[in-house]
Amino acid sequence: MEITDEMLHKLEKLSAFSIAEDKKEEFKKQLGEIVGFVEILNELDLDNIDATVSTIKGSTPFREDSPRETGVSDDVLAHAPKRSERYFEVPKIVE
Repeated sequence: MEITDEMLHKLEKLSAFSIAEDKKEEFKKQLGEIVGFVEILNELDLDNIDATVSTIKGSTPFREDSPRETGVSDDVLAHAPKRSERYFEVPKIVE
């Protein structure tokens, strides 16, 4: 797929990112290559393949996700110039 100037302009607006005029042709070429690669992936016949959420059979080998007190926040806050209870205290910047 060829990336047009209109597509690139739309992408700039959506991403709030501006591309220098001397780099636009290079960007269009690179984006075209990326889209071309994705189009090749669309050609794969995946009709007889079930969606896989995980390749691990049975129970997950990961630890249970449970909260625990580590004391890291106290160590970090010990170096703060100002703190209020368990939070950094910073100057107000919005009126």
